Amino acid sequence: MRVRDVLHIDQHRQRQLSRAMQVILLGLIFIGLDRRNLGIVVNASVGLGVTYLPAFLERDYRIPMDAGLTLWISTAAFLHAVGTVGLPGSETSFYASVWWWDHLTHALSSSVVAAAGYATARAFDEHTEAVYFPPRFMFVFILLFVLAFGVFWEVIEFAISGIAALTGTGSVLTQYGLDDTMLDLVFDAIGGVVVAAWGTAHLSDVVGALRTRFDGRARNSR
Repeated sequence: MRVRDVLHIDQHRQRQLSRAMQVILLGLIFIGLDRRNLGIVVNASVGLGVTYLPAFLERDYRIPMDAGLTLWISTAAFLHAVGTVGLPGSETSFYASVWWWDHLTHALSSSVVAAAGYATARAFDEHTEAVYFPPRFMFVFILLFVLAFGVFWEVIEFAISGIAALTGTGSVLTQYGLDDTMLDLVFDAIGGVVVAAWGTAHLSDVVGALRTRFDGRARNSR
């Protein structure tokens, strides 16, 4: 069963939802400009760019991105950008006022990272007989891959927050302390477990497309 079958959405509905997210993200950019808030502008701009990534991958690299996968990626970027703003008229963001918002976005974002790591590793495994990844190893690989990326992201957050404090400018990313960092890594791991346990079956088309590209490059290099 594919992601689009679980969500019961078709390509037309997916495009509508994606367009709605893009319009809202564009509006958030203007809100950030009006508030002179660099964090909102940057996060909304990056989120807007990510919503176009599935179409770019499908058009230029022939990687199939069904409705569910597209919404999966777009929603992760969208919720992160929305979290930096909050309700209209409020001076606090969803990240600051809603205790579970940060956990939700970390789990979603880490699941996208886990999916990318799994698809690439599995495609390479199928591409060459010189490499073999047993299912149990793949499960561990996804978790380690996600946690490594999570640690890298937390280091970036600390660095950006530190630079912002020294220069007196607004921070694009906010770091809430060591306890928050540990919780972030826990929810990163949860996102990785979800993909390792249930998400891999929905990525077969992506794996096949990546394997085909690896095969093509190998033939061209001979």
